Amino acid sequence: MANNIGKVAVLGGGSWATALAKLLLQNCGQLMWYMRRDDRIDEFLRLGHNPAYLTDVTFDTSRIEFSSDINRVCSEADVLLLAMPSPYFKSHMEKVTADISGKTIVSAIKGIVPDENQLITDYMVERFGVASRRELVISGPCHAEEVALDRPSYLTIGCHDHDLAANFASLIAGKHTHTILSSDVEGIEYGAVLKNVYAIAAGIIHGMKRGDNLLAVLVSNAIREMDRFVAAVVPERRSICDSVYLGDLLVTAYSRFSRNHNFGSMIGKGYSVTAARMEMEQTAEGYYAAKCISDINRDYKVSMPILEGVYDILYRHVPAAKAIARMAETFS
Repeated sequence: MANNIGKVAVLGGGSWATALAKLLLQNCGQLMWYMRRDDRIDEFLRLGHNPAYLTDVTFDTSRIEFSSDINRVCSEADVLLLAMPSPYFKSHMEKVTADISGKTIVSAIKGIVPDENQLITDYMVERFGVASRRELVISGPCHAEEVALDRPSYLTIGCHDHDLAANFASLIAGKHTHTILSSDVEGIEYGAVLKNVYAIAAGIIHGMKRGDNLLAVLVSNAIREMDRFVAAVVPERRSICDSVYLGDLLVTAYSRFSRNHNFGSMIGKGYSVTAARMEMEQTAEGYYAAKCISDINRDYKVSMPILEGVYDILYRHVPAAKAIARMAETFS
């Protein structure tokens, strides 16, 4: 399939970046790929796969131009697909001195910029002067691991420019990958942030062995909480039952591939927050999201008992059983 939006680069070396690179190479002849570590690049070239993530996915490395020089990649590529964990996003982007104001930016980051409490798209506009109409976001429901297994996956592409969204969607669509277009860019971003927080709560309940009934009521209340917050911050017509909101929440709350669920499950089993974070091999973005959203909500004052309950557990050292019991009193 012809690529009519230019040279594409993936920025990030984790599982989600690897899954997206796999999808792109189905339809793109060549790809640039920024990874921070030269030793990781050398191992990738030697083995033919990412040495640390989704190791079963093999690549034709002759079609990939790797580089650890983020400014070279940002200068030469037309489309920059951001796919690093949100806690490390700012440190990567602070290295960028190249003019990327005219680039197409695609955020596959399911988090907020820590300390800034900004959406990724807002940060790119403010820091680099990127035009908001040239920004896209990718959200699920979709796990990197299921992309690797060639299981049916659904990706929503959010963009204020419908044609640009359609063009990019054609680059990642395939036999097992279905794409949906949306104009609700900011709503999608906030939904992707919040579902990680709710998945931690779901994991805690699972780890405490409190049962499926409580978990189901948690999730049904979580989607209403998400709806209240997103409607307050981004007042736009949307159906919260669309797959990008409800579907992504469900898969993140229930799946064994969900790192946020697994992080919460460890806490529910009795791990301290510090021990659970140390045990995790990958970043549980909901840990950072709980604080960011709690800070943002000080201005909006939306009723968010689940969010605040998770925040209490993670940052105020409230015992999980006490916080869950208090949270459950609000459920309907």
